[in-house]
Amino acid sequence: MAAAAPAAAPTDAEMARAGSVLQTISDAYSAKMVGQERLRTSLLVALIAGGHILLESVPGLAKTTAASTLADTVKAKFKRIQCTPDLLPSDITGNQIYDAATGSFRTVLGPVHANFVLLDEINRSSAKTQSAMLEAMQEHQTTIGGEIHPLPKPFLVIAT
Repeated sequence: MAAAAPAAAPTDAEMARAGSVLQTISDAYSAKMVGQERLRTSLLVALIAGGHILLESVPGLAKTTAASTLADTVKAKFKRIQCTPDLLPSDITGNQIYDAATGSFRTVLGPVHANFVLLDEINRSSAKTQSAMLEAMQEHQTTIGGEIHPLPKPFLVIAT
């Protein structure tokens, strides 16, 4: 089996552009959020790396505001999901609804179909709901009624 060719190193122009974009995002974020530099850095690293982030802290430290501010800064869609023990997987992924007028089902996508999703108090949700969320995070898609629905890009989950 042949080894894959190594990726070409970024050019100076690409590095300068990336630095400029990162600085623009940081400046816009900092204009709305005072302090919280470590939180901003953590969110940006997760976004750039294409990963997700778990934030552990006491209530009232502006985690929701930080996530929504970052989404506004990059003009992305933001949704917040409050996790509770009775939250079902379909509450986050979406469901099929019967339309009596047409006699058919239509798919209604859930809040996970946003660019930035804040899962507040994820530890309170059931194992099945957490499993559905983990699938969305790993596969970047949901399956509703046998149909696959890709998640938007970028897709970042911020769990608390």
